[in-house]
Amino acid sequence: MPAEPLQLAIVGLGNVGTGVAKILTEHPERILQRAGRPIEIRRAVVRDLNKSRDVTLPAGVLTNDIESVIRDPNIHVAVELMGGIHPAREVMLRLLEAGKDIVTANKALLCEHGDEIFECARKHKRTICFEAAVAGGIPIIAAVGQSMAANQIIGIQAILNGTTNYILSEMLLRGQSYGEALQQAQDLGYAEADPTLDVNGTDAGQKLGILAQLAFGVKVKSSEFHVSGIDKLERTDIQHAKDLGYTIKLLARVSLNKGRLEMSVRPTLIRADRPLAQVHGPFNAILLDGDVVGNVWYSGRGAGQLPTASAVTADIIDLAIGRAQLTFAHLDLWRETPPFALAPLNESTSRYFLRLSVEDRPNVLAEVTGVLGRNGISLSTIIQPEAPEVDATAGAIPTVPLIIMTHRTSAGSLAAAERDLDRLASVRSPRMVLAVAD
Repeated sequence: MPAEPLQLAIVGLGNVGTGVAKILTEHPERILQRAGRPIEIRRAVVRDLNKSRDVTLPAGVLTNDIESVIRDPNIHVAVELMGGIHPAREVMLRLLEAGKDIVTANKALLCEHGDEIFECARKHKRTICFEAAVAGGIPIIAAVGQSMAANQIIGIQAILNGTTNYILSEMLLRGQSYGEALQQAQDLGYAEADPTLDVNGTDAGQKLGILAQLAFGVKVKSSEFHVSGIDKLERTDIQHAKDLGYTIKLLARVSLNKGRLEMSVRPTLIRADRPLAQVHGPFNAILLDGDVVGNVWYSGRGAGQLPTASAVTADIIDLAIGRAQLTFAHLDLWRETPPFALAPLNESTSRYFLRLSVEDRPNVLAEVTGVLGRNGISLSTIIQPEAPEVDATAGAIPTVPLIIMTHRTSAGSLAAAERDLDRLASVRSPRMVLAVAD
């Protein structure tokens, strides 16, 4: 005879919540086999009881009353899929205080208030599972927290946002403009009607913060490291990078260097023959570097209803078995004293790609390289595409693109050089500056 059913509540029956409900109701025999006991949905909390839904639940399961979950002693697990920070934070704390274990996909909440929430869970001897908070269906939380336990992770490079990866892929492979690729991503459901948090790097920054907490024990908010997005990229940047043998990706990166962490999320040139450069469409990929095992690679769908629901359901099964409770008790997350410090922003180092628009006249190249040289920036490549010859006496001086690849330099030196470039009359707007991966 199987053990008593695990009864749970789903708080938020949106896209992912509906996917979880489908898996649990459509595959009960599989769930029983994997969990060793039935898993039953006792409540599903929604805002609108009359809204049509793409899943059939037993009568009495749907409710708009979160108190019915908090007060019910028979509900052992609450699956928080509301999204956002408020009121999700307040609801999660109350659920923990009421003795419920938590499964969540809420990256924003964990990134901003993980310390408070995990302290509450420890105080009430509860467990929090959050596999779906980063990279959707890719089991990266288990990989970093458990499978890599024999290692000190020394580096993470990752594509953590499927929306931006789809847009960049369309710009590269089909020659679309940023606007065209974004519209197509929205038409296909890869991008929200308001894609700001995806395209400006915020989403990937929150996910990287969670990975940094797991890998390095450091609480880092996205405001504490460099975060930028793809919304200023132009098709010409994609082409120039391709001509140089690179592909542009929104790269989330953290590395341990001399006891300090360097972190960033930004459009980055990656050599076209590297695995990360070859991940296209709405896919995510994570490259972990452990001091014992070396490089380990994970890739798959990082968003969408069923990939994310798959990760949520796996956490529920782990709770039903009791495996998650054992693991959580040994996770040293969101403690007061982090083992590593975050390097100051201006001290982080990288190679850089610069696209400048400069006047097509003598001595301009010397002016630009002089500025870079005075700021200690060494150059590896300079390309000025040939432009039609124009009679400068006939009117305004024409402009031409100037493409520069630098050797490794500090963010502080680059920022100083940019300020000096702004003072040159020969350098016009706009300017594009992108990092280059090793």
